[in-house]
Amino acid sequence: MATCGLLGAKLTHSYSPQIHALLGDYPYVLFEKSEDEVEDFVKNGPFTGINVTIPYKKTVLPYMTELSETARRTGSVNTIIRLKNGGLYGDNTDVYGFTEMVKKSGIDCKGKKTLVLGSGGASVSVIDALRTIGADPIVTVSRTGENNYANLDRHKDAKVIVNTTPVGMYPDNGPSPVDLEMFPECIGVLDLIYNPARTGLLLQAEKLGIPFMNGLYMLVAQAVRSSELFAGEKLGIGITEKVVRELDFSMKNIVLIGMPGSGKSLIAKKISGFTGRTLADTDEEIKKVTGRSPSDIIEEEGEEAFRKIETAVLADICKKSGLVISTGGGVVTRPENYPLMHQNSNIVLIDRPLEMLSSRGRPLSKSKGVKALYEERWRLYEEFADLKVKNSGFKAGAVAGYILEKLKEAGK
Repeated sequence: MATCGLLGAKLTHSYSPQIHALLGDYPYVLFEKSEDEVEDFVKNGPFTGINVTIPYKKTVLPYMTELSETARRTGSVNTIIRLKNGGLYGDNTDVYGFTEMVKKSGIDCKGKKTLVLGSGGASVSVIDALRTIGADPIVTVSRTGENNYANLDRHKDAKVIVNTTPVGMYPDNGPSPVDLEMFPECIGVLDLIYNPARTGLLLQAEKLGIPFMNGLYMLVAQAVRSSELFAGEKLGIGITEKVVRELDFSMKNIVLIGMPGSGKSLIAKKISGFTGRTLADTDEEIKKVTGRSPSDIIEEEGEEAFRKIETAVLADICKKSGLVISTGGGVVTRPENYPLMHQNSNIVLIDRPLEMLSSRGRPLSKSKGVKALYEERWRLYEEFADLKVKNSGFKAGAVAGYILEKLKEAGK
């Protein structure tokens, strides 16, 4: 059986094995190699076909005996096939992947001034695709080039912005390579990063009402083309969309918000049991970090001190992927918590009738009163939520199943 895989320097967080498991019936192995190991591995490694990622897409070029026109044109190889005669065929499926991403996004690049942020290996494929699409002019922005981050004001008329840098990528979530308010004519933002689902750049695009797309579609589309090369046959129509939906659902966290006593913790446990997702409870994580319960912190230091701790814990948990997360009832009271959750999650509001909520063991519910808390927070819950689900005496398992069903439907 053919052995395929991925060659790169650091592959711990790669989604390629999950993608290829959905595409073909072949083993897909992660091959982490140092730079001085690459030549021997490419020439003699135990593979019939491999993908190549950062930082070796140009490194492998001299070892190819044949190149596709795209690989030759870009000087970048991300797919290698071992030929029957022992030679190596190098192709570049990133160009195809990015072209499909642009089509899917609906962002019209033709005749539009387009800024490509970054001058690394990914940018050459993006630029090649943009030329074919008809973007014009195309401006590459780098740290030290003629067009750099210190003179971006000369390009404030840019219509489309494409990020090929790792700025904002997990685990360094949050930062953005540029401030989109510098580009008042921008009509679209494309970010090759797919983890988190919404980088700092895309969160700002969303806030400003600018159409945007992350790099998951490109990742899957290029993998589909690679898989066809590995297997020597075409895959079915619609396979890219199908795999993207499955990955998007499995990668995004499910975050439960709602009033204290609404059933978030129990429902989260049920979702974890149904799906195998790791369960995270922000109140429990706060206990681990501080050695004290939320109620103790609130009573000893006040609510504001507790909220700062909660935000720090939330930032750490929510940048991860594929979790089910139960939050404290007041998590919506700090606006900065919304982008932390929204960056990589589906946020689900558990709506339980006021008369069914208890204040037992909850200092804020006792001091302010459940009704006052409800009136103070309800608008915020609805603003944060992607999905609202009733929990009016139903069994937790039924509510959990309904949530999963609705989130899968939304993905379609």
